[in-house]
Formats: sequence, C-alpha cells, structure tokens
Amino acid sequence: MRKCCGDATLGDDLAQQVFLQAMQDIRRLRNPKKFAAWLQRLAINVWRKHLRTKDALKDAAEPDEIEMSRRDSTSVALDLEAALATLSTPVRLCVVLFADEGMTHGEIAELTDLPLGTVKSHIRRGTQRLQQLLDVYADGLDEEGSS
Repeated sequence: MRKCCGDATLGDDLAQQVFLQAMQDIRRLRNPKKFAAWLQRLAINVWRKHLRTKDALKDAAEPDEIEMSRRDSTSVALDLEAALATLSTPVRLCVVLFADEGMTHGEIAELTDLPLGTVKSHIRRGTQRLQQLLDVYADGLDEEGSS
C-alpha cells in the first residue's frame, strides 16, 4: 500500500483499512488456499476506493520532472520512491504489482479490471520512465567501472 500511494503514513492507514475489511469479510472467503489473492483483491479495492473518494490530487497535473542527483547507495530506495511518485496512479499500480508482487500481466488485468493491453502499456511506459529517472545510477556505475 505504501508503494501504491507513495506515502508511508497513508499506506499504513490504507493497510489498516484492508485488514479491518478482511476481518469483517473473512467468512466470505470460500477457498482458504486463495487467501493471498483474496487479500490482494481487497487491498486493490481499498486503494481504488480511496482514489475515487478521497484523493484531493486526483485531477491534478502530473508532477514536474524531479531532479535526481547522484547520491550514495543508501538513498536508492528513496529515489525509487520519488520516481514511482511521478508515475500516474494506474501506471504506478501496474508497475508495483508487476515488479514488487511478481504478478503476471493477466493477473494484474484481472485484479485491477483493466484491459490486458492497457496493463502491458502501463508497465512498459512506467518502467521506461523509471529507467529515465534512475539512469544516473547506471551512469555512476559506468564511471566507477572505468576508473
């Protein structure tokens, strides 16, 4: 949830909502072997509900380009979070589910109710954008390797 929204506090609040919803709806789970998928579906639904009802920035313009300067390796995670925050919400969701959760395009399409082609293009565009924003790390490795 933190990676979906790019805000640790909001992510924690939404995760808490997911678990409260899970506790209320656990009796509806017909197949205990599918608990992980069921919980993931709940999380995505909570995230989507939040976007529809409470996201004050929903119709705001995309964030400006963020200036990524070369930083030490301990800040890679922070830079990745900042780069993810520049992606539109549906693109970020698809990239996070693909890269962090290891889901297939088909699984993401089913979970998010997005067409398969849309999921594929979101992942392609999102990863290309992340590569552009984070290429300073690749440049830094090239310079270090040639020294």
